[in-house]
Amino acid sequence: MASLKFGFYVLALWAISFPAFADAPAALDFNLAQQTPAPRPTPLNFNAPIAQGTQIILNGQTFSGNWSQWQTNGATRIGISDAILMQRFGADLLSTNDASRQPIQWFSEAVFPTRLVPPLRYLDVTEFAQRNGWQTQISGNTLQITTPIANLTAIQQEQPAANIDRITFSLDRPVTWQADPQLNELVLMLDAQADQTRLGQFKPTPASRIRSLRVESSGNRTIIRIGVPLSLRSRITTLPNPNRITIEVGSNFLSDRDILWANGLFWRQRSLSVGANQFPIVWFEVNPRQPGLTIRPILPNATTLIGTLPLFTTAQQSLATAAINGGYFNRNNQLPLGAIKLENRFASGPILSRGVVGWDAAGNWRFDRLTLQETIILPSGQRFPITTFNSAFVQAGIARYTADWGSTYTTLTDNEIILPIQNNQTGTQQAIPTAGTTVQIPTPGYLLVFRSNRTAAASFTPAIPVQLESTFNLPDLAAFPNLIGGGPLLIRNGQIVLDGRLEQFSTAFIQERAARSAIGQTADGRILIVTAQNNTSGIGASLNDMAAIMQQLGAINALNLDGGSSTTLYLGGQILDRPARSSARVHNGIGVFLLP
Repeated sequence: MASLKFGFYVLALWAISFPAFADAPAALDFNLAQQTPAPRPTPLNFNAPIAQGTQIILNGQTFSGNWSQWQTNGATRIGISDAILMQRFGADLLSTNDASRQPIQWFSEAVFPTRLVPPLRYLDVTEFAQRNGWQTQISGNTLQITTPIANLTAIQQEQPAANIDRITFSLDRPVTWQADPQLNELVLMLDAQADQTRLGQFKPTPASRIRSLRVESSGNRTIIRIGVPLSLRSRITTLPNPNRITIEVGSNFLSDRDILWANGLFWRQRSLSVGANQFPIVWFEVNPRQPGLTIRPILPNATTLIGTLPLFTTAQQSLATAAINGGYFNRNNQLPLGAIKLENRFASGPILSRGVVGWDAAGNWRFDRLTLQETIILPSGQRFPITTFNSAFVQAGIARYTADWGSTYTTLTDNEIILPIQNNQTGTQQAIPTAGTTVQIPTPGYLLVFRSNRTAAASFTPAIPVQLESTFNLPDLAAFPNLIGGGPLLIRNGQIVLDGRLEQFSTAFIQERAARSAIGQTADGRILIVTAQNNTSGIGASLNDMAAIMQQLGAINALNLDGGSSTTLYLGGQILDRPARSSARVHNGIGVFLLP
């Protein structure tokens, strides 16, 4: 039998609500104390779709899901996005170095031709559906699929070993299944009937991690509720001969994976050790010089900097194929706290000499700490330093805002004094007593905002000329058309240069262990887009751990990004590194875009 690689617990859940399943009269409650691979298909020459849609009905259950139908060499083909095959059918994607073919594990192993229609990728399920007896029908936007219904014949619990609890569900045939990790339980939904007589023979043994188990059966649908908290990730695998689904709780839930998802874009994952701790690492390895591939910052809103959304939504709105969360932001006013430059515009300026990454369309990248020094000069020779530029970072002094911030500025603190500057000449000051007041930003020109600085404001009388001096510590870095700020800088020129105090991060932040996001560059110019989630013991990575992880992945330059609940990795319609319901709203991200 061909060697099998097993998938990890469904980390790629869409932010959708699974249908409620009422009318489940038959229920079993348990209180727990403590084959041969399919032939390799011929490559296909894909044509434009003849039908496509965003809704699927699977065995009577309706959900959002992308599908496509097309013709190749006179034959009609049908494809389903790989995200949906993982989330709703229970398929697990296996490693491959061939972007045109994707092997999967669904009880036994199969190989699907792929069809890239950015930002999604479809797997051609035509022969697979026929071989497994699936019936398909298309009506407008909807693809309806009916699969043979399986029978759940037995539940087996193995004795705990090495702090791992394992439960196996035996079936008389392969089954479509979904998993929904909720706060205090894992809900496994099967398109299967339950043999109540056989299931009643199941005698649970004490388990250290699985608190309870409940089987609910209604017609051809069976729901299994397993008492496992959301923080305790599990691995779900499928096996043939006999067909079965196994859930392991307490094991390393992350399987090794190396998938050439598209030319220039690898999806990889490993568990990496740093000292005594092991962390689940999911990352993209991107060739920034691949034709048809671009990388750029992404924002929740096209017309304003205000706002946050889950990365899943922002990536979909921007039509990004892949994405990671970006830099820091203020969760209250939903504005950025660090550099964001896109399309050659500084939407938000750098702060506190923190680390940034800059890049261009030619594949040139630079990682370093960026500082902007601005000064406004009056005819008298008086010089006034500007504390921030297009930023939500608030401190006493003078802030400057341009039209790249937006068409308006909304006061961030009480008692701000607003001074418009047009044609290098002062306008009329406006004292605004309360935060939240909106003021127009002149174009061309800018606003000066005085915070706790009335003495300086008094020197700016109306209709006098002013001169603005702006100097970056690294002009070549600041000149890149794309910038994202984060921090601390982890690695530069092959050396760990981590210094949280230099970048004015708090002691608590420096010492914190948490989920982490980072971006790096290898010696041969590949870009690493990396997340590290908490391990099975609930331990997160420190900043030092993250620097070591990036070095293990081959980074010679690396920057830490926003982390914790913000840490999210997205690919082709799915979240890869965490259950989607646990992802926080974020302000900005870094997107990878592909042409067909």
